[in-house]
Amino acid sequence: MAQQLENRVTDADEGEEGYERGLGGRQIQMIAIGGAIGTGLFLGAGTAISKAGPSLLLSYAVAGLVIFVIMRALGELLTYRPVSGSFAEYAREFLGPFAGFATGWTYWLFWVVTGMAETTAAAVYVRYWAPGVPQWLSALAFLVVLYAANLISVKLFGELEFWFSMVKVTAIIGMILIGVGVLTLGFGDAGQSASLTHLWAGGGFFPQGIGATVMTLQIVMFAYCGVELVGVTAGESANPEQTLPRAINTLPWRIALFYVGALLVILALVPWTEFRPGVSPFVVAFGRVGIPAAAGIVNFVVLTAALSSCNSGMYSTGRMLRDLALRGEAPRMLTALNRRRTPAAAITLSCLLMGVGVVLNYLVPARAFEYITAVATVCGLWTWAAILLSQIRYRAAWQGGRLPAPAFRAPGGLWRSRAALAFLAAVLVLIALDPASRISLYVFPGWALALAVGYRVLVRRDPQAVRGGGRPPVHAGPAPESGSLS
Repeated sequence: MAQQLENRVTDADEGEEGYERGLGGRQIQMIAIGGAIGTGLFLGAGTAISKAGPSLLLSYAVAGLVIFVIMRALGELLTYRPVSGSFAEYAREFLGPFAGFATGWTYWLFWVVTGMAETTAAAVYVRYWAPGVPQWLSALAFLVVLYAANLISVKLFGELEFWFSMVKVTAIIGMILIGVGVLTLGFGDAGQSASLTHLWAGGGFFPQGIGATVMTLQIVMFAYCGVELVGVTAGESANPEQTLPRAINTLPWRIALFYVGALLVILALVPWTEFRPGVSPFVVAFGRVGIPAAAGIVNFVVLTAALSSCNSGMYSTGRMLRDLALRGEAPRMLTALNRRRTPAAAITLSCLLMGVGVVLNYLVPARAFEYITAVATVCGLWTWAAILLSQIRYRAAWQGGRLPAPAFRAPGGLWRSRAALAFLAAVLVLIALDPASRISLYVFPGWALALAVGYRVLVRRDPQAVRGGGRPPVHAGPAPESGSLS
């Protein structure tokens, strides 16, 4: 088994996991954009605005800066070795086999839980048109449809996701332009009351205090969950050395436009006191504009966004779970590819577990989204921390001449990565302080115990299967010079 595992790892390192490298540059760009535009922004922002008011803009800006630091750290690792296993493989190489095992399974859990959140949000959006339809029934229907869609070829997946993301991007830009038109020209029902003064007139920029603004960081970080999805596409990207850095470098303007810009406009259209948890602020704001069917159109867009993000999540869980299976860290049956070269077995198992979200929508429909997002946020924090720690260890290796320098270096040195790690630790503390999100910290001791027991069983069954889990450093000479693209 050890020899077979070694062969599988070698194949994976060479980009031969069996996948089709069918994702082009425009598809990678739109997947990078679309993976991060979903429930957290369209639905979660309503809760965050009600808690912090206009100062939520500051939370999004600060958290966005940290996310960019994390993504540039990921960029170093991706151009060093672009593999489908991504974060788990880097953790395995630079932090040890157990770190790779835990990171792979935790990122898989992250997207399973996120899939629950997205189908939950989609079910909430459906109630706009059909309030009598049970929330769990809508969630189940969406889950089944997306499962079927994920068994197609990666080329078709990339094309579908390209157009899904195009709808979201076009809609957000359109909403921003309409909002700016209302503010400057005064047209529509909201034209007389819309004003930038809403940002400070209703109790100031920090109407609930700075403490309330800080507490929204956990909600904001969930909104950014998914930006790292571009790393999972490395094993199926046609030209990862060029397309992945380009996708990462566009992150600052994406954050400025789609998060800060969009929220700035809706907070200027409607006073922050009129937004409520569980209701999309985009639907509320553009329902006030007075354009015929505006609220219904926006609700359709946010529904599409949730389904698109869930679709990307199914893609990610299938690839990560199969990567674990290729390394002997998950059942071997999950390595199977169907005739379209998609990991059908891994996608099927992930989708079945996403069905837990349907159960939650049946048992606790009012709190399902809140519980699910809390668990997903902690999973995301783990993944981002693994990326930063792996990059720190990688830098030590190439600066010491043991590995080649990356072609895409993160600017500013390691102090930014360490500061980002401290920020993630602070968000974890905030989660512990918030009674509504603290449930995630009750879940994770059990998850950690399951990981420890599973790894122990794996080691006892075949110690060679996990020894030195990642690819060992093979570069003995000094690191070659490499230009910076920063």
